[in-house]
Amino acid sequence: MALELWHIGVPVTEKRPGMSYAEDMKLWLSVPEENEYLFEWLKFEEGGPFPEVMHRTPHVAYRTEDAQPYIDAADSVVFDTGIGEDGSRMTFVFKDGILLELFQAAKA
Repeated sequence: MALELWHIGVPVTEKRPGMSYAEDMKLWLSVPEENEYLFEWLKFEEGGPFPEVMHRTPHVAYRTEDAQPYIDAADSVVFDTGIGEDGSRMTFVFKDGILLELFQAAKA
């Protein structure tokens, strides 16, 4: 079990070129793999599912095969999708004052 750096999420107040809209999340976002710094620009819209703290706090995102041990070790859970039917999960936690995204990919 290990963490693999995925991207750095950066909230912005203005839409940036290349962003796409995720209607179910009420969120504009960019593709982090399209820039060398792995920045994922995020512009949150009102009424989305994400807590306000995520609208203004950058995060470091990791992929992992099993997010649960990292969730258990976190100081607090900010947002958690729970485990989907396919085994995927997206959880945001605070650990040592840093907002982390833990992404557990779908099981093959």
